[in-house]
Amino acid sequence: MSVEILPLAVTMMAGPQIISAIILVTGRRAVPVSAAFLLGVAIATTAGVAAARGVAALVGGGIEMGGHGHGDAGKAIQYALVALLVAAALKNYVRRETVEPPKWLAALLEADARKAFVTGLLIILLMPSDIVVLLTVGANLEQNGSGFAAALPFIGATVLIAALPLLFRLLLRRRAVHVMPRVRDWLDAHAWVVNVAACLIFIVLIL
Repeated sequence: MSVEILPLAVTMMAGPQIISAIILVTGRRAVPVSAAFLLGVAIATTAGVAAARGVAALVGGGIEMGGHGHGDAGKAIQYALVALLVAAALKNYVRRETVEPPKWLAALLEADARKAFVTGLLIILLMPSDIVVLLTVGANLEQNGSGFAAALPFIGATVLIAALPLLFRLLLRRRAVHVMPRVRDWLDAHAWVVNVAACLIFIVLIL
């Protein structure tokens, strides 16, 4: 797998994904609940990469992503993705005063381990941006003739980014207890910033 794919792990967790991790770490049973969330993220990312690798194998190596495509199909997909991402970034910016995080995020404050695990699964497998990233990783594996093992660094990086709020909580303990709710509230109020940043990062990586 190409090294340039690794930064896509940031895009995987940008937006509601990382906000979910922060909310869970501010709850009453932060450690076990966050651990369940991370398990869900790890399983979903692993399964998603495997499925994307299978799709890429069926489609074949004719479509190339990540700035290396020479065929018309590859270029058309790249341009279409960039156009969609630009539109999404502009929409978030224009509606920045009214953009609010999904209501289900607030419910995570009372989440138990089971709900956190399911959230970790679904927040990867159902997010359009994550689906695009997983397909990109699968296509990259196919183009380079790499097996599933080559995607392990990407999977590990995704889980590590998802684990940052929990690691912060464990390392700083009492300070984190006071800081993390403030970070959560800032992200709630500036959700559009996270969304726009994720779109821009992905545009750069595509081009």
